[in-house]
Amino acid sequence: MPINTTIAWMTARGLFGRRRFLLLLPLPLMLIALAVFARVTGINTGDWAQPVVNGLGFAVLLPVIALIVGTGVLGSEIDDGTIVHILTKPLSRAEIVWAKFLVASGVTALTAAIPLYVVGVLIESVRFGLGLAAAAAIGAVVYSAIFLLLSLLSRRPVLVGLLYVLIWEGLLGNLVSGTRVLSVEQYTLSYADRIAPSEFLDANVSLPVAISMSIIITVLCLIYAVFRLRSFTAASETS
Repeated sequence: MPINTTIAWMTARGLFGRRRFLLLLPLPLMLIALAVFARVTGINTGDWAQPVVNGLGFAVLLPVIALIVGTGVLGSEIDDGTIVHILTKPLSRAEIVWAKFLVASGVTALTAAIPLYVVGVLIESVRFGLGLAAAAAIGAVVYSAIFLLLSLLSRRPVLVGLLYVLIWEGLLGNLVSGTRVLSVEQYTLSYADRIAPSEFLDANVSLPVAISMSIIITVLCLIYAVFRLRSFTAASETS
């Protein structure tokens, strides 16, 4: 489906023009700063690489950035009422969702992939950095679909999203093995480990499962987001 450049531009301008965008900066800077500090001070790579990449990069930075951006591309317009103006235009709901999804995915991918690439280079090699960056970009696509849908389902998408990241992805994903098949964090680790195998990656989901589940989750979330937006009227409120 071709992207509606007008909707995409409006979305990007609204996203970068809000204070919310400033929330995207601390985590990437913190990730790079930790890696640089550890490298400069000569700390053994094995002592900090996995906690920084897995514990902070893929478990915190990527989903939180995706949450901020993914809930912002539609959620902010719902909150201030400007969504009504967009819905009155002769545009298909699928066209609106697709444009906003692409913007959310692109911004999240860049914001998360760049610091992870830098960290990967500092830890091991350029290939490892590229593996982390590529995995983050793929994860950004899946997370963006989830959180975009969430902004249409809840009046407090950021709060619900944080609970999802902390409880499902963080707590249950690490303690209950059966939940890992539904963990986007585990998918990203599988992608990174396949592109640039490393002892510092702890992937618990096979690559075929990661690929198939990523596609299924993304497609289902986007389809439901279109359905939800179609039922959205000027007087409606998200539940």
